Amino acid sequence: MTNASVMLDDAVAASVARGIITPQDEKLLANKTDVEAINDYMALSIQCASSVSNMARRLQVRGNEVQELRTQVLSLQRRNRGLQQENKELKKLVNSYANDMRKKYSELAMNTNRLQKQQESLLLEVQKIS
Repeated sequence: MTNASVMLDDAVAASVARGIITPQDEKLLANKTDVEAINDYMALSIQCASSVSNMARRLQVRGNEVQELRTQVLSLQRRNRGLQQENKELKKLVNSYANDMRKKYSELAMNTNRLQKQQESLLLEVQKIS
């Protein structure tokens, strides 16, 4: 606290709003007339109302920010679920292509072996004829 006065320090004003009066405030009030004390009390009440109003505005802004962030999080979660589903489908497709390619490779290898044997057989026949 800088001055320990409700009228000069917002933190002290907040403390007073909670029902705590500081010794510095007691000294200030003791030297004032009733009219001055009432005027100071009214000024303090206005300050408190203004502080509460400002706090409410800040909380409203923060609440709006939180709501916007929640909306963004939900949107990102939906997008993430969609991407995960798409990823699963792509994995299935890649696995399917890989299995098809293995089968085709096996067939190609078998055909290659068969053709090599036929070629060797033809070469032997050509050699026999020549």
